[in-house]
Amino acid sequence: MAVAAHKQYRMPDDPIYLPVQVGKALHEDVNLGFVGDDTGDSISGLNAWYSELTALYWIWKNIDSRYKGLVHYRRHFAARHSKPLFSHDRFDCIIGGDEIRTLLDRADILVPKKRKYYIETIYSHYAHTLPVEQLDETRKILAIDAPEYVPAFDTVMRSRGAHMFNMFIMSQGKMDEYCSFLFPVLHELVQRINPDKYGDAFQARYPGRISEMLLDVWLLTKGYSYIEVPTLSPEPVNWLKKGSSFLLAKFGLKKYSHSF
Repeated sequence: MAVAAHKQYRMPDDPIYLPVQVGKALHEDVNLGFVGDDTGDSISGLNAWYSELTALYWIWKNIDSRYKGLVHYRRHFAARHSKPLFSHDRFDCIIGGDEIRTLLDRADILVPKKRKYYIETIYSHYAHTLPVEQLDETRKILAIDAPEYVPAFDTVMRSRGAHMFNMFIMSQGKMDEYCSFLFPVLHELVQRINPDKYGDAFQARYPGRISEMLLDVWLLTKGYSYIEVPTLSPEPVNWLKKGSSFLLAKFGLKKYSHSF
């Protein structure tokens, strides 16, 4: 389980977790004491565009393991019967290897619980918050290079929820399938829309955001079984600020300019 991190941070104690310093090729003078995403076959130099996906690419290409997964230093899967909000130490609530193995005996893939928008579709939410040309161009790429995924893409765009965050656990074989689908699409996308054209670091990370929706496109097309697992943040989330930004974007007052 790769834990994508760009700064020093506490990590889970369970040995299934492997902290990966992302963007190491861009910050060679920074050593967090984690394995770097710049060794072996890597795309570490694209981290400013791909975010945590450089860690995903690294474990895909360089790690041999029956199961593989990706989480973030500030977002993890929670043990299913834990109560992070009432826990003295939220790290005690992070899912461990034994529970992961039990769940994977019941389904092909573990994903986060869907993020639901209720008053928005996935497409309309993106259009209100970010440049929607990115989604439109993604569909054009699929129509040419992988047309079997277009029906699922359209279904996801009409949905009011999705498995976000680029978090999942699956077998090595299925991760190979997923990454073999995902990275060529993103490669073509950045050829068509140069992330640097937007002029700031937040907007340049759009390929990482597009990939969050492509997970459901892949899942729906393949028909693999999955189990939704709760997520937790070791730090409190400012839901007032998050909700206010959502509503401002919904009514056309202000698009997103930073992560929350």
